[in-house]
Amino acid sequence: MGALTINTNLASLNSQRVLELSRSQLGKSITRLSSGVKINGASDGATELALSEGIRSDVQALRQGSRNLSDGQSLIRTAEGALNEVSSILIRLRSLASQGANGTVGDDERQTVNLEYQNLLAELDRISSTTEFRGTNLLDGSLADSAAEHLVLQLGVDSSSDNQIDLNAEIDLTEVSRAALNLSDSNLNTQGGAFLALNDLTVAIDGLINNRARVGSVEVRLTSALNNLNSQIENLTAAVSTIRDADIAYELTNLTKNQILVQAGAAMLGQANLIPQAVLTLFEGVQ
Repeated sequence: MGALTINTNLASLNSQRVLELSRSQLGKSITRLSSGVKINGASDGATELALSEGIRSDVQALRQGSRNLSDGQSLIRTAEGALNEVSSILIRLRSLASQGANGTVGDDERQTVNLEYQNLLAELDRISSTTEFRGTNLLDGSLADSAAEHLVLQLGVDSSSDNQIDLNAEIDLTEVSRAALNLSDSNLNTQGGAFLALNDLTVAIDGLINNRARVGSVEVRLTSALNNLNSQIENLTAAVSTIRDADIAYELTNLTKNQILVQAGAAMLGQANLIPQAVLTLFEGVQ
């Protein structure tokens, strides 16, 4: 039989310790249910916190990479739209050159044909010098591989080459202008000039076809890269959810259990504090 003491109430101390533990667990349950997160700090799991924060950081970097890719796609679509119009202009120029080269066309008619021809060449130059995306010119050679500065898309979580796409190296979009296409002196004033224009336009159209093919292939690549990034973001987000998100059903069960434990602990603490009163029975009858 244990000693009956007044100064030290072991039952009360034990009840206080267990009650404080139950209160702490109840507080965690309330925090997790209110935030929806089970890892609110290092005390909830240092390893889980470090792992989830690392993955969350990667997810944010990949989300930005996805936005960067979308911007790259918009840039390429802008360039492709301009190249499509240039292609239409070159096709029309070739038709006019063929008309001017025909022997049945008189000099006066040829002058009229040349007027449209020169206006289209001027428009080609205007498109080349004004087509841009956020301040970056697209058809003036700025996207050529030989350009001094390259436009690089940042995709992944670090600056390694595997996480970057150099648009200049991939597209190599050389200047598309009258001079670059060897059409500076092109005219249809004479039948001979029309013959020369036909030859130059054939070469120019072939070169433009190659440019558009490279632009199109890079656009397809960016689409695949974007799909892959979005898949990574989805899967990594699911991993973070598994680590951090609270299981509401489980936490509600814990909340109910801890509420009962706190209530029971408080009641038993009250009972434990009454134990020393038993000493008074020993003094009954003592004068």
